[in-house]
Amino acid sequence: MAWAAAAGHLAEADAAEALDPADLQLLAEATYLVGREADAVTLWTRTHRAWLAAGAKSAAARCAFWIGLILELRGDQAQAGGWIARAERLADEAGDCVEVGYVQFYAGMGQLETGDVAGAAESLGEATVIAERFGDADLLAFTRMASGQTAMWLGSQAKGLALLDEAMVSVTAGEVSAVAAGIVYCALIEACHYVFDLRRASEWTEALSGWCAAQPDLVPYRGNCQVHRAEVLVLRGRWDAAGAEAEQAQDNLGGTPSAADAHYQRGEVHRLRGELAEAEAAFRQAADLGKSPQPGLCLLRLAQGDVQAAAAAARRLLGETSEPPFRARLLGAMVEVLLADGDVAAARAAADELAGFGAAFDSPLLRATAGSAAGAVLLVEGNSRGACETPAAGRRCVAGTRRPL
Repeated sequence: MAWAAAAGHLAEADAAEALDPADLQLLAEATYLVGREADAVTLWTRTHRAWLAAGAKSAAARCAFWIGLILELRGDQAQAGGWIARAERLADEAGDCVEVGYVQFYAGMGQLETGDVAGAAESLGEATVIAERFGDADLLAFTRMASGQTAMWLGSQAKGLALLDEAMVSVTAGEVSAVAAGIVYCALIEACHYVFDLRRASEWTEALSGWCAAQPDLVPYRGNCQVHRAEVLVLRGRWDAAGAEAEQAQDNLGGTPSAADAHYQRGEVHRLRGELAEAEAAFRQAADLGKSPQPGLCLLRLAQGDVQAAAAAARRLLGETSEPPFRARLLGAMVEVLLADGDVAAARAAADELAGFGAAFDSPLLRATAGSAAGAVLLVEGNSRGACETPAAGRRCVAGTRRPL
């Protein structure tokens, strides 16, 4: 789709004579998709007011939802909350309408973010029923995506991934709008990384890359796609390609909160290459944009020879991090640091815990990392035969050393 051309033609028509609300909404969507986010919010606001003037409260509520969601995605939470509250009020006033489901979806995502997983499951279930009853493809893709994430939080990884895959089928089949499709793509890939499903993450990242390439004017999701590609490429040891993707992502994401992930991946590439000053700067930029630079920064301190600082950070991270996926993401690096500090007992405990996560998540990536960590501990303990016989024997370490997969 030539979004720039569409936005240009609609803007010309609007300048000649104010567009009706339906066409104005198309202009808002096209403007958003070419990366003019502030202008798009202004146009959606005009559309919202136009629907209100026409007495179409449900359509006005839908616009308020999109404004709230876009503001939420760029980090303007107070404004987002105000627009969602307006969407909820208008949807209630409109009565039996699909927009009630959109508000329920947003509420469910908020509950999931705050840890109210049971409440999220209930809200998302209600939103799914509404989406199915009205046959709304965008809302159904959203609720399946969010329900998949919720199922993962509840420990049902297979069910969660099945729901995410089903959401993606509607995207790849072209059943949802471009704005919704990009959001679902990115959420699914993040969920795959969350449960360490590298195969799925790679597959859907390539699909997202193809989707973005087929729409050369598309801007909002291109940077996120490049961040996901960089992360996969780092894990595969393709550091030159990963660095290029991360730098392009920085350019596309600018100073938005999402750019923090691009800076972090660039820091990882520099660290693995031994470019320590550059890695430090990149991790600092990620932290300035609100992302924890760990475990990369901890491993950087180790590479700089400051074992004491690295070990202190490792112990603090292990003490502060309790949620299984985030803890699992740290443990491989923590084993490396603790062994360097001579704390073999703590390293053994971390390696054993990581092995448990590898089994719980049924993740080849985690199992390989856990095997490598266990082998490193056994080697320090003097059991070289046992180290060679760990499940990761013959594989290359993924925890943080400078060896590609």
